[in-house]
Parts: sequence; C-alpha cells; structure tokens
Amino acid sequence: MATFIANRLFQAVLVMLAVALIAFAMFRYVGDPVAAMVGQDTTTEQRLKLRQDLGLDDPFLVQYARFVGKAAQGDFGISYRHRRPVSELLAERLPATLELSLVSAVMALALGIPMGIYTALRRRGIVSKAFMAVSLAGISLPTFLIGILLILVFSVQLRWLPSFGRGDVVNIGGWTTGFLTRSGWAALILPAITLALFQMTLIMRLVRAEMLEVLRADFIKFARARGLPERLINFRHALKNTLVPVITITGLQLGSIIAFAIITETVFQWPGMGLLFIQAISMVDIPVMAAYLLLIAFVFVLINLVVDLLYLVVDPRLRVQTR
Repeated sequence: MATFIANRLFQAVLVMLAVALIAFAMFRYVGDPVAAMVGQDTTTEQRLKLRQDLGLDDPFLVQYARFVGKAAQGDFGISYRHRRPVSELLAERLPATLELSLVSAVMALALGIPMGIYTALRRRGIVSKAFMAVSLAGISLPTFLIGILLILVFSVQLRWLPSFGRGDVVNIGGWTTGFLTRSGWAALILPAITLALFQMTLIMRLVRAEMLEVLRADFIKFARARGLPERLINFRHALKNTLVPVITITGLQLGSIIAFAIITETVFQWPGMGLLFIQAISMVDIPVMAAYLLLIAFVFVLINLVVDLLYLVVDPRLRVQTR
C-alpha cells in the first residue's frame, strides 16, 4: 500500500511540473502585461523599468524555475491588475467556488445515482422515460443557456430567487460562507442547479448503462437461479460491481465541477475563482491565470489519487495485485 501511494505521489509531482510548464509557456505569449498595467502617457523608460521589476526580461527557464519554486511555497507572485499577492486573491475567492462546487456535487450524486439505478431496474416505466427525457435535455443544452433560462424564469418572471451575486455571507475565522444566511442559500440555488444538471444526467446515464450490463452477466443469472431475493441481487451484487467504472467517471466529473464552474460563475456573477480567471484573461494577468490552472490541476491530481485508493476498497483483485 505504501509503495502504491508513493508511486502515485511521484506521478502527481511530474504531472504538476508539466502543467506548470505548459501554463507558464502558454500565458507567456497571450499578450503584454505591461501594456495592460500602464497608461498611454507612460514613457518607454518607465515601461522598461516595470518589465525589469516584474522579471519579464529574464530568460524563460529562469522565470519558470522562479515560478515553480515560489508556487511550491504557496507564493504565486503579485497580480498585475490588483497589485496584490495572488494567493490572497485565491484565498478570498476559494470559499465561494468550493461552496458552489460542493452543493452541485452533492446534488449530482444524490440524484444521479438513484435515478440511474431506478431507470435500470424499471426500464419501461413512465418515470424512467421521464428521467431519460430530462437527462437528454441536460446533456444537450449548454450550461450558459440553462443558466440564462433559469434566470429568466425564476428571477425575471417569478422573482423568487436572485439572479446574481452570493448573498449575505458570514466570516468564520477568515472563511466566508453563505450557508448560515437565508440570502446566501437563495443565491446558491440557481447556480448550483445549473452546474449540477449536466453532471447529474451524465452520472445517471453511466450508472444505468453499467447496471444494465452487470444485470446481464452470468453470475447474476446464477444468483437468480439460486433463489436469492431480487433486492439482494440488485443492491449487493449488481450495484457493487457497477461501482468501479462509476467511481472513475464520477471522480473526474467532480473535478470538472470545480474546473468548469467558470461559465456558471460568469453567468451568475458568482464571486469565485472562475470569475477571477475570466477577469484575469481580459487584463492579461499572467500570475492569476497560471495559479488558477495549477490549482485546478492539483484538484484533479488529488481526486485521481482518491479514486485509485477507492479502487482498492471496491475491487479485491487490485488489493491482491498491490500486495
């Protein structure tokens, strides 16, 4: 087990170094940050001095090594736009993004898995067909369109829920949360549904497809021939063997909830890291963009490590191979 975890951690470090190199190299050529920071009256000497102060005239490898070294210590530099440490900006926006992602993930799992199981066991029922129709709409419609439609119905016409912002928040030891206020929950409903709908339908369809495949397996037929109860066959034998591929896709989808919350945060003006990243692109704020991609890559690497460990719990064959 220790060797398995050590190998995964070594691979994670290599992935993070590669992501840091790609992000730093890609954002190096998206534009001139000095031009976005200064005005038209700035002289050439002032521009050159600013480039030297920011270290933009150093060789690429020197800049990359300096970036990786500081990033390993949690220092992502100074934002060109806000003139503040990037780590502080991310720490301010992180609670909003995690709050939205957590509610969306719980919603997607709590609804997607039971709906997938139900549609697999009751394939010809009216409720199953309704679930499949909803899942088709959830997969087909783009996220920004779903968000706009929800705003149009529940904010503009019915005026039940706010269309933007995070509502009132409570600061607990430097961590801001809207879970303790009524307006915070009201502002969270629409963006959480928008972000969770695609993931929920994908999980539902995956669970349904895997469940149907397992139910056609020979060991399920043998269990029925032995006279085992149908509930025991479905939820102990079939569902357990369905979990391995479901854990893989679900883990990646939970990471993508955080990574692709950019669209939802932009539509609802949710003050999270995704909105900060969009604003950084428009202002060519390279430290913020690179730090955001590194943080998202770290989330995916961490989720993959957790998924690999869950494999050992779910599949006994992997435990034998690991030993």
